[in-house]
Amino acid sequence: MMTTDSQPRLTVVTLGVRDFQVSLHFYEALGFVRKFRATGDEVAFLDAGGVVLALFRWDDLAADAALPSEPQPQAFRGTTLAWNCATPADVDAAFARALAAGAKPMREPSKTDYGGYRGYFAGPDGHAWEVVKAPVFTFTADGRLVLPD
Repeated sequence: MMTTDSQPRLTVVTLGVRDFQVSLHFYEALGFVRKFRATGDEVAFLDAGGVVLALFRWDDLAADAALPSEPQPQAFRGTTLAWNCATPADVDAAFARALAAGAKPMREPSKTDYGGYRGYFAGPDGHAWEVVKAPVFTFTADGRLVLPD
C-alpha cells in the first residue's frame, strides 16, 4: 500500500527555455550538475541541492501545462529564483560566475536595507535570479538553507 505525505514540498522548478543547448550550457557553467538523462534532450534535470532544476523547451512546457506559449513575457514575471550565500564575498563570486557564464546583470550586488547583501542577474531566457546573503539564514553542513523559527 502506498502512502503519501500531505505536507507540500517544492521538489522541481522547471524553466521554459527557448534554446535548450544554450540554456543547458549556461546552467552547467553556473555549477549545476545534469543527472537522469532518460529523456535525452527533451528535458534536462539538474541537481540543485535538494531541489531539481529542470529545463524544458518553452513551447513544449506551455503545451504540457495547457497554456498559450505566446506572447512570451518581456517584463517582470512575478517570480525570482534565489541562490543564498553564506557571505557577501560569496555573493560577489556567484554573481561574477553568472556573468562569466553569460548572465545579463540586472542589479549589481549591494547592501540591502534589512542588513543583507544581494544582486540580480537574468539567465538566457530572462529568468531572474537573486544572489543573496540574508542575515538570518544559516546553512547545514551540506549547504542546505535553514530558516529560523
